[in-house]
Amino acid sequence: MAAHPIERVEFPRGYAVFFGADGKVIMVPRSQEHADALKSIQYYSALSLGRRAKVTSQVYISLPAEESSAPDLAVFLEDARLVAQRYSFEDVLLIAEVVSTPSVRKDYDECTEKYGRYGIPIYLIVDPYAREVVLHTGPQASGYSQALTRKYGTGSLPITLDDGRVFTLDLDVLLPASPQA
Repeated sequence: MAAHPIERVEFPRGYAVFFGADGKVIMVPRSQEHADALKSIQYYSALSLGRRAKVTSQVYISLPAEESSAPDLAVFLEDARLVAQRYSFEDVLLIAEVVSTPSVRKDYDECTEKYGRYGIPIYLIVDPYAREVVLHTGPQASGYSQALTRKYGTGSLPITLDDGRVFTLDLDVLLPASPQA
């Protein structure tokens, strides 16, 4: 059996590689801080919304007049359905992006404007380098009308979704673990 050419490709260390249904290859830089923050968000979304909640990571979301977006984490309406391996932006309740050093401008500026323009109800930026989260609500054409910034280590951040469920993020666990003595 012949090996597929992709099996011989060596991707750079520190990158996650995703293969899109449309044939695109997306390489996203990853750090331990990014991975730890994303793991915490995933854990707390399952804990607060239930194991069967429709919460996904790096899944394509179709946005009108643009290429699809693949956020770090998205929470969907319970009845959301995949169409052509993508979810509709209309089914999104919350999008979370975890900042990595190359994506700072994209996460804070471009995504804030884009997700607000398409009416994503809640956009959460988790920044392991600034050790803070920024909760955007009130989507509008140019972004969001409200932004709440909370530092890591300041307790729980309850976020009420449009369907009435509450997603609670524990900001204390986002702190990096203390080195062992």
